Amino acid sequence: MPLDTAQTDPRPERLTAHEARQRLEHARNSRLAQLRAIDEARQSTDDHLMSVQAEAIRQVLTEIDEAFVRVDDGSYGTCQGCAKPVPAERLEILPYARHCVACQRRAAD
Repeated sequence: MPLDTAQTDPRPERLTAHEARQRLEHARNSRLAQLRAIDEARQSTDDHLMSVQAEAIRQVLTEIDEAFVRVDDGSYGTCQGCAKPVPAERLEILPYARHCVACQRRAAD
């Protein structure tokens, strides 16, 4: 009798809301730590690169907050471009991803 790999696969297709929240909290805490380090370093210097980095981190924090809203409303993990599920592997890397890779590429063009 062949094995049903879908049942034996230890990785679920979709993250649970709890798992999504944990990943988002970790991403938020990491970005806040980076932002604090930049702010501390910027006190001793007025570096344009640090300002750009700080702004990029603030943008990611906004995206993380928006992802929390999607967890709450049930749309987390669904691509905002094509309405298909965002692959779990992508959400592991970017827990705040709004788009699947194909839609993200189209949005970047």
